[in-house]
Amino acid sequence: MIDRTNVETVETNDTLARLCARIRQAPRVALDTEFHTERTYSPRLMVVQLAFDDGAVIVDPLAVPDLRTLIDALGDSIVVGHALSSDLKIFAERFDAVPPTVFDCQVGAAFLGYGMQVSLADLVRDLEGVRLAKSQTVSDWSARPFSARQVEYLVDDVAHLLPMYDKLVVRLEEAGRLSWALEECAALGDIDRYRLDERRAYLRIPGAMRMNRRELGVLSELVKLRDRVARERDLPLKYIIADDVVGSLATLRPKQIEDLDQLRRLDAGTRRQLGKAIVEAVARGEAIPEADLPRRPERPLGQNRDTVAAMMGVVVGEIARLNELPPSLLVPRTALERIAREIPGGREAFDASLELTHWRMQLVADPLWRLLSGELHLAIEGYADGDPKIRLTP
Repeated sequence: MIDRTNVETVETNDTLARLCARIRQAPRVALDTEFHTERTYSPRLMVVQLAFDDGAVIVDPLAVPDLRTLIDALGDSIVVGHALSSDLKIFAERFDAVPPTVFDCQVGAAFLGYGMQVSLADLVRDLEGVRLAKSQTVSDWSARPFSARQVEYLVDDVAHLLPMYDKLVVRLEEAGRLSWALEECAALGDIDRYRLDERRAYLRIPGAMRMNRRELGVLSELVKLRDRVARERDLPLKYIIADDVVGSLATLRPKQIEDLDQLRRLDAGTRRQLGKAIVEAVARGEAIPEADLPRRPERPLGQNRDTVAAMMGVVVGEIARLNELPPSLLVPRTALERIAREIPGGREAFDASLELTHWRMQLVADPLWRLLSGELHLAIEGYADGDPKIRLTP
């Protein structure tokens, strides 16, 4: 158990260097972060909390903003956390690096029947028998110095992660699912997971589904422009140009700055500062060769194929129930819709179209194929008795 009187604070480059050396000697280290998201392009890192087997460390990014050496040092250890993707996304955006070897306690717990979103407080209570005082969840982490209650909260967020890691690994081994959890956690340590795919970012804009390919070409260039400006100014995207205005620009396709006057929600300041760049972005979209224009988003499935996807979802749900796993952990809805839309011919093509990892394929590929081939049937039993259950029958 961590000695709570042994909490170090890193506020200088010298203490950061000593911390990095300590991390490189540690086989594993617990990690959590606190950040603000309201007024910046990407979350602004306010605190980094670390825990070793014998003590905790609080790193102050406002005092030592260049934490690249810390991120590099974490690459030499197993990094243990809870709901790590948001923490790692900050590292990816700020430092273009993430620790490659991580263990997410929330992910590990999902393979043991806890569901996909078990909270840290609930997991600590169940595994460690400790109730966390979550009194600082909306604290202002930009304020200095930290209060005693803030420090307690920061330490609580990492103090139990390593003991929980040990317990979860044992339970996962006993259940024969440790390799599954490690495979899932390995994906969190892939930097590409956190990089924006500019080629598809335009699909997030409302109305993209209704646009033709030329309008989508213009839209994609406008989205790239907005992202670049937001990144340069370190401001949220909506502070540059709102989503609906970006969509309106793509359909208006202004050829000169004066055309922007037609959009009342594009204020005078934005027209003055970005008007020329907007018109140039539209021109780039207009100049994209026909063959290179973005493909239109896939339309919703028709009724019959939507029913096929729904039936596959029922089978996945039943497999998940039998294995005490969240259905969303097994197969994403998009994969089922792809199967229903493409109708891959033959088992080999079907397996390839699922695009699932090995352990998932072992659980769901054969039942789904048998369902689609007419060899597996769905039945409801026990409804008249008030206890309906899905049954999969040959």
